[in-house]
Amino acid sequence: MTPLLPALLDPPDRTALRFRTREGDDTELSYAGLASAAGALAAQLAGRQRVAVLATPSIHTAVGVTAALLAGVTAVPLNPKLGERELGHVVGDSAPEAVLAAPGVTLPGPLAALPRLDVDLAAEGTVPTGEPAPDATAFVIYTSGTTGPPKGAVLTRSAVASNVDALAEAWEWTDADLLVHALPLFHVHGLILGVVGPLRRGGRLHHIGALDPRALAAAAPTLVFGVPTQYHRLADALEDDPESAAAIGRARLLVSGSAALTAVDHARLHRLTGLAVRERYGLTETLILTAQRASDEPEPGTVGRPLRDTEVRLTPLPGDDGEGLGAVEVRGPGLFTGYLNRPDATAAAHTADGWFATGDIGKWSASGALALVGRSATDLIKSGGYKIGAGEIENALLEHPGVAEAAVVGVPDPDLGERIVAHVVAVGEAPEEKELVDHVATLLAPHKRPREVRFTDALPRNDMGKVQKSRLPRG
Repeated sequence: MTPLLPALLDPPDRTALRFRTREGDDTELSYAGLASAAGALAAQLAGRQRVAVLATPSIHTAVGVTAALLAGVTAVPLNPKLGERELGHVVGDSAPEAVLAAPGVTLPGPLAALPRLDVDLAAEGTVPTGEPAPDATAFVIYTSGTTGPPKGAVLTRSAVASNVDALAEAWEWTDADLLVHALPLFHVHGLILGVVGPLRRGGRLHHIGALDPRALAAAAPTLVFGVPTQYHRLADALEDDPESAAAIGRARLLVSGSAALTAVDHARLHRLTGLAVRERYGLTETLILTAQRASDEPEPGTVGRPLRDTEVRLTPLPGDDGEGLGAVEVRGPGLFTGYLNRPDATAAAHTADGWFATGDIGKWSASGALALVGRSATDLIKSGGYKIGAGEIENALLEHPGVAEAAVVGVPDPDLGERIVAHVVAVGEAPEEKELVDHVATLLAPHKRPREVRFTDALPRNDMGKVQKSRLPRG
């Protein structure tokens, strides 16, 4: 049986993990040191079924998760910023038998009652022999809970392994790569792709805390992972730092995910660094579904083609008006086995013939890449008899020099059914509303223009930089 983390069985002579601390110092472990520390902790975890990991952005989180994987114990990574009610729900639902944490970190209320195991970076142990079954659960990762209490997506070891391997094929990811990112460690992006990924490849990870241009340039990455908010701010900073821009441009790949990167930021980053950003698409329940290949010419506005062994279909929407939009449904080896303790929600998330319904709306580009236009619940606007994707309008708005950020929603309207309302963060002094409406109408069909523009200082976002449209006023 192929090990999930083969490099830890015969540790190569190189750094495995390096993390920037809050004080600005770096803490690192070689592969041999990681095998020793994680092996020692794995011995303490033996016999348990499930453990919580207080997923601070630290090397201790990476070691704790590695130990759980070595021990064959399910890891439940927890956002350290969860509110007490939400944290109480997750702990009660997942019923962890212990919590792993960095020494000295105060455990929030619901975790304080659990047996605590501190992650000791200097501990000495050996990697357990034997590999758990491929269908054993590796992670239970909780969704954001935008439509109710968070649900725990159950992800197996084989799902994680197959997904990382398919991405490695798409991105030509090898043990020679140094991945640098500054992502949270309680989501698929930062944890499974960003920690398990490099360790499975036998490469190196440097977590720099924030995607600061000088820190990123000094790290000399070959791979960079980020979310659009990070890349937008990076582009801003690089405008006045050509030296860092040139150094970052020596990377092999910049990869963006978790939300759409705007065409404007695509162009800015390419101009500043000489690199074209690759995008990919996935969900907690599915891991990564599509990705732009390292060998492909990037196509802004799309998230690439399906990964090896992953199937994606677009189911036509009722009353399709010829736009080519469809509900994105998927199946493949990277999908979750269900929501923990929620067979009802698991069944509701699948079609009658067994495909997972992502809740996203998409269309195929001429090249065969998937383009996403938004979420069916919040981003498919039905106005004047048309079905309109909010993402297309947002991208058009962002091409205006006076727009820094944009979020488009449908608001109930007695005449149109829904009218298009754009919430906009301006660059400097806000442009005239009519100027933005006319700008969109010039780029897109007239029925896609906003009927109203509302200016705001900031858009509500979650920890991964995704705009939370449910928090935007609809009245």
